[in-house]
Amino acid sequence: MKLLARNLARTTTEHQLRQLFSEHGDVTECNLVLDQETGESKGFAFVTMPDEAEAKAAMAALNLTSVAKSKIRVKVAN
Repeated sequence: MKLLARNLARTTTEHQLRQLFSEHGDVTECNLVLDQETGESKGFAFVTMPDEAEAKAAMAALNLTSVAKSKIRVKVAN
């Protein structure tokens, strides 16, 4: 299941995000979206978790939690 994590702090790294979601299950892919001109985070990322139950658990646990002083939002990516 592919999840969208939004409202990330610009300082959040892909590694930190992978660790955060890995606490809830297996993460096969983690893509932090970067600005092509500056190379800085755009504040959102896509996280793929193969087990739907783990993905839903991660979404429930992480949605609206504070990460690096930003209240993140996690939902199913379309």
